[in-house]
Amino acid sequence: MKVAVLGGGSIGVASAWWLQQAGFKVSVIDRQPQVGLETSRNCGGLISIGQARPWAQPDAPWALFKSLFSDFAPLRLRLQLEPKQWAWLASFVHQSMPRKNRANIFALVRLAEYSRNLLHDLSQELSINYQKRNCGVLSVYRDHKALAQAEHILDRLRDLGIERRLLSPAEVIAVEPSLAHKEHEIIGGDYTSKDSVGDAYLFARALAKHAGKEGVNFLFNTTITRLICRQGKVVAVEVLNSNGEYEELQFDLYVIALGAYSGLLLEQTGLSYPLYPIKGYSALFPIMVDRRVPEVGVYDPQLRLSIARFGDQLKVSGLAELVGFSRAINKFRSQKLVQQAQRYCQDAINTKAVRFWSGLRSATPSSVPLIGRSKIKNLYLNTGHGNLGWTMAVGGGRILADLMQFEHPKLDFPYLK
Repeated sequence: MKVAVLGGGSIGVASAWWLQQAGFKVSVIDRQPQVGLETSRNCGGLISIGQARPWAQPDAPWALFKSLFSDFAPLRLRLQLEPKQWAWLASFVHQSMPRKNRANIFALVRLAEYSRNLLHDLSQELSINYQKRNCGVLSVYRDHKALAQAEHILDRLRDLGIERRLLSPAEVIAVEPSLAHKEHEIIGGDYTSKDSVGDAYLFARALAKHAGKEGVNFLFNTTITRLICRQGKVVAVEVLNSNGEYEELQFDLYVIALGAYSGLLLEQTGLSYPLYPIKGYSALFPIMVDRRVPEVGVYDPQLRLSIARFGDQLKVSGLAELVGFSRAINKFRSQKLVQQAQRYCQDAINTKAVRFWSGLRSATPSSVPLIGRSKIKNLYLNTGHGNLGWTMAVGGGRILADLMQFEHPKLDFPYLK
């Protein structure tokens, strides 16, 4: 059967790989000249079970409300005259309830663990170099309330068999000595030793090369304009091809893996799923003093800030905005990112040579991605991963391929039916 994977990011490429391995004839369609040039290009780089936690926590609705009056809230809301945003926010409040929160943590952790292990095995099998470092990921807490929430989540992770331990300030410094100058601020931390750091863009490009050799067809510089539906099924995808001409391409099955733009395409078919774009930032700094930059991956939950080093570069990523589809760089917020990088690394990085980036991530209110068959019988989804797209890409693609073969996936997860 012929399958069109709509979207060439790390999630789309992983989906295409597993579908090809399952015996489907696969084409990947993307508007960019190569794979991985949207959010995969500059995501934070943490491959982390430890960070597989929903944004919809019990205190999140109040934090969102306060963000209306702050330009530096880690999760910042700017209300739009847009019913879809209001519906997403209402669902977000609902998903913040404790009972919902527990179920969401379970789903995210299971998928993150499955995907992390599969990523390791696949990269070993195909000898893919994506600057992976098995350094673990350290979360740092400077707020007692955040630390208490972390303890609660740690209990849930232990119930699931995930190794993640709570640390004293001294133990935090022992794990990452470069943070010694911040010991007076740190009240605790937690560390997941099996987590790692890696470049999603390099991985997507390398896996795409292997997929191409296996027969996957890549249609680049091709903009998807709509899905054409008749009698309850998709009969074609309309595209604007690399020659600037409209075409209708026909396949048997279709997979939407378009990240932040997935919801727009779904709306054209009359389907409504709780997807909304969340904007994130990253800043890339040259490293000047190697020993004073963290070796492990670092995450600051209070600031929603991740720190990961790649060779002689340090990537600091974070902040989140619900502001629609704008990718414009907010100078105030990007400079705040620089200030936080300096707090962690002082003068060990060159802030004058910083390069900024912003991108959009597709998110559900629960943070649990949409994987499985939609209400249209030959249309499947693999989208809505939020900030966990890189962590969950390989595993999500594998279980989607299982579902499309009508096989029972190995993972207990709330799949679309």
